[in-house]
Amino acid sequence: MDYKKTSKDIYKALGEEKNILSVTHCMTRLRVKLKDVNSVDNEAIENIDGVMGLMNKGGQYQIILGNGVNKYYKEFVKLGNFETDSSNESTEKPTILNTLVDVITSCMSPLIPALIGGGMIKVLLIILPMINVLSKESQTFAILSFFGDTPFYFIPIMLAYTAAQKFKVTPMLAVTVAGIMLHPNFVALVAEGDALNVFGLPITLASYGSSVIPILIVVWLMSYIEKFFDKIIPTIIQSFAKPLLVIIVSGVLALVAIGPLGTFVGEGLSVIMIWLQDKAGWLALGVMSAFSPLIVMTGMHWAFAPIFLVASIKNPDMLILPAMLASNIAQGASFLAVSFKSRNKNTKQTALAASLSALIAGVTEPGLYGIALRFKKPLYASMLASGIMGVFAGFVHLESYSFAVPSFISLPQFIAESGNSNIINAIIVAVGSFALSFVFTLVYGFEEKGMSVVQKKSVESKNIGVSNDLKKVYSPITGELIALEKVNDPTFSEKIMGDGIAVIPQKGDILAPFSGTVSAVFPTNHAIGLTSDSGIELLIHIGINTVELNGEYFESFVQTGDTIKKGQKLINVETKKIQEAGYDITTPVIVTNTSDYIDVVVSNDSGNITNEDAILYTI
Repeated sequence: MDYKKTSKDIYKALGEEKNILSVTHCMTRLRVKLKDVNSVDNEAIENIDGVMGLMNKGGQYQIILGNGVNKYYKEFVKLGNFETDSSNESTEKPTILNTLVDVITSCMSPLIPALIGGGMIKVLLIILPMINVLSKESQTFAILSFFGDTPFYFIPIMLAYTAAQKFKVTPMLAVTVAGIMLHPNFVALVAEGDALNVFGLPITLASYGSSVIPILIVVWLMSYIEKFFDKIIPTIIQSFAKPLLVIIVSGVLALVAIGPLGTFVGEGLSVIMIWLQDKAGWLALGVMSAFSPLIVMTGMHWAFAPIFLVASIKNPDMLILPAMLASNIAQGASFLAVSFKSRNKNTKQTALAASLSALIAGVTEPGLYGIALRFKKPLYASMLASGIMGVFAGFVHLESYSFAVPSFISLPQFIAESGNSNIINAIIVAVGSFALSFVFTLVYGFEEKGMSVVQKKSVESKNIGVSNDLKKVYSPITGELIALEKVNDPTFSEKIMGDGIAVIPQKGDILAPFSGTVSAVFPTNHAIGLTSDSGIELLIHIGINTVELNGEYFESFVQTGDTIKKGQKLINVETKKIQEAGYDITTPVIVTNTSDYIDVVVSNDSGNITNEDAILYTI
């Protein structure tokens, strides 16, 4: 995958730096704040290689790119200095709910890798003593324990930094106030239980380690405190007076009023969660499990992070993480069933990769956007399966004891310190979700180019002489065939643009490989797009990197929109001069709508051919 090119294409389609306020990313999405979201061509972005889907939610324009999003992000941020425009306001007017979701997701998303890392360390500390690799009494165990605890205990400091960026607060001042709330001396005073006060104001005896809500409220208020002191402090003393006053005022308010308020809110959420689990845990879990894919689609899944962190840091989580276990496994099984049953090579590969991502890493978005939403029925199958097993998880009171994205690999997060019933129930949920979803997907089937995989007979592989569904593509060039995998350009060799074949030209005439229309002629005439009367979309790309010749040595005889007949002359190419200029004249012939077909069959991947030879068949 060309991460640089895709990132540049997205950057341009979004309106470049003049329309981009800020950019961040989560596990699978590039999250962009725009000045004018209505000016963006959504269809153009969806057609960019690597883009799996779009979502505009909570004031964020979210581009789903899958597990490699961090690589796209690194290339994207090189293209502009987005901080310089961050003071500009977006023309979109989000609702209060959208604003709240935007704040939570923006602040929480950057923390997820650290929380997952810490959670997986905790999982290892469950597994290793069980298999006698590590003793709980060893120093290594003790040290790894605080490795795993650190991301959770210091959540307020990490959130202080991300929230400061969100609310335009000086980051280090926000981090300092979070440090005050976690300072060992303050923690010791709270533990003693004696009354505390500062400037005569009573301090609530509360612990802020691992808390989420208090620091978000504190930093939000700090945005107003900073602005206030900016206005009243003379410029000549602002460099030292402003940080002095901001730290004192914010720190006092954090300990006296705001922090306790946030703590009460957090405890309230925890009480609600416990009540919900006690009174209707089976129903809540079933609904949450079934609708988890739809929540992911909205981009709100990490907006739940403060809720389940509040509920699970001090108490086991009995709702969201168990629900995610049923949903993630069910979706992974559904994708695997699609891979097993599909007759389309690209679909099989995409579904298999998505299945592994969900089952092993717990990341479902590649399959959600690449498979489930595309075929619909696999989505319904996984929702039904996860809903059923979610109800079971609620009845048996399944609990998660550490934070990790649920998958087969992270099942040890459900191991209790005493007894095996909880992990056994977790395994039942995982296996049940997998089995039900896999079977449901096979039974429901899915549509590939109008043909139900369950209802129709399978096409005999490579039996190209008998099927009425075959559509031929003749060679546009006289020359030598080579396999697409041998082309010296990953865009073609990795079949990013679709399946096909390549030809090394022996003559300079490019002829129409079928009857149809010219869908696009590139300005440099080095490539042409065609659509056959039967619907095949074909790209003929003459040479590798020949766009750099700016049209020299190419002459086109057709224009976009022209109707063509098989064998009609399309382009003349001076192949010898192109080679003398140092360019590879290998010409890929690509079926760009490969996903519309059960298979694209190559007649042969070597040998000499003429314009009268069929080189590709679509089924």
